[in-house]
Amino acid sequence: MSDGGTSRASGFERGGVRKTAEGLAHLTGFGNEHSSEAVPGALPDGRNAPQRAPLGLYAEQLSGTAFTEPRAHNRRSWLYRIRPSAAHPPFTRTDNGGIRTAPFTESVPDPNRLRWNPLPAPSPGTDFLAGLWTLGGNGDATRRTGMAVHLYHADSSMDRVFSDADGELLIVPERGGLLLRTEFGLLHVEPGHVALIPRGVRFRVELLDASARGYVCENYGAPFQLPDLGPIGANGLANARDFRAPVAAYEDVEGPVEVVNKFCGHLWTATYDHSPLDVVAWHGNHVPYAYDLRRFNVLGSISYDHPDPSIFTVLTSPSDTPGLAGVDFVVFAPRWLVGEDTFRPPYFHRNVMSEYMGLIEGAYDAKAEGFVPGGGSLHNMMSAHGPDRETFDRASAAELRPQKIDDGLAFMFETRWPVTATDQAAHADHLQQGYDDVWRGLQRHFRPTH
Repeated sequence: MSDGGTSRASGFERGGVRKTAEGLAHLTGFGNEHSSEAVPGALPDGRNAPQRAPLGLYAEQLSGTAFTEPRAHNRRSWLYRIRPSAAHPPFTRTDNGGIRTAPFTESVPDPNRLRWNPLPAPSPGTDFLAGLWTLGGNGDATRRTGMAVHLYHADSSMDRVFSDADGELLIVPERGGLLLRTEFGLLHVEPGHVALIPRGVRFRVELLDASARGYVCENYGAPFQLPDLGPIGANGLANARDFRAPVAAYEDVEGPVEVVNKFCGHLWTATYDHSPLDVVAWHGNHVPYAYDLRRFNVLGSISYDHPDPSIFTVLTSPSDTPGLAGVDFVVFAPRWLVGEDTFRPPYFHRNVMSEYMGLIEGAYDAKAEGFVPGGGSLHNMMSAHGPDRETFDRASAAELRPQKIDDGLAFMFETRWPVTATDQAAHADHLQQGYDDVWRGLQRHFRPTH
């Protein structure tokens, strides 16, 4: 599948050797009104739904928000496709596998600090969807509030197509590149990149390496947007122009294709007689994106003290309370530390927000041991956390010269509500025992002067 192509393989051969997706054409700009056509003349001029759409296509609107939401928040796209989405047989329930959905009622929220090693290797033949494993979350998908944390580990490309009616998916690869074939076209993401698939958009995940592993934030609430910058000014953090949207590409495939739909917490399947990735042209702002986290414009203190981690926010899903996010996506990207008379790693704190942190590569500057790429930690609201003993001792004694942090890439899903771990996560073999021990041995140093 390339611009105007009809082949599913399109040069991306299956197998154990490295495949490539370099050089894919793309559009740029988060939140833009994009437009693209794989065949010249497929996009109507001057109207959305002409009496007869060009080239015998069907016009169809995909709405990610209510029609009457404010213009600045409204998300919708017009698709011009070979068959309308309505042309499909009934869906039937299928097994949910490792996927769980809010409300999470099988266990109670845990105030203890929890940390997991990476997911174990999958069974042979596991694709991205079968490799999804829910760690926990909050809110209620049926009321479009809250979020879920998933992990994935796969060793096979998808032949089926997936869509999520419950929320948008922020995919954070940690190992192995991915080629995402969406209704809007192709996106390529590697470890260090993220992909954002809007609610309801159909897509297929193909592996570019022998296996793939990573994290997924399923956002049930308001669509992710760039955070307001306030006194920062007009520039900084994630720049809108660095987000890549796909150009139109389509599959003209006749024959059985399995389509899986996640709806109100359950998976449903139907076998189409054609590929639903058959959009020849489109325009709008409800579109997938990819973003390179190393392009994040890190801001920080150039005098003293460690700024709050909100300064590292890439994307935010706002709630009805200004400044209180349903979920923030935060990245700890390469940066310089120069603060004078400052404890430079993240400080000890308790937070009304709840934090799930993952590691993409290297080491995190607040945890010397035990926090490894592919693993993650959960610190629920008001649970005390911060640097481990080794990090504290080292940072307290370090000579405060300008220091470049470039040996790690970590991220955080921060959310307004406690994260309830699923039963499978609370009893997983890869849940670390004795996580509290990383703070054991923090000694008393208090010396009264009187």
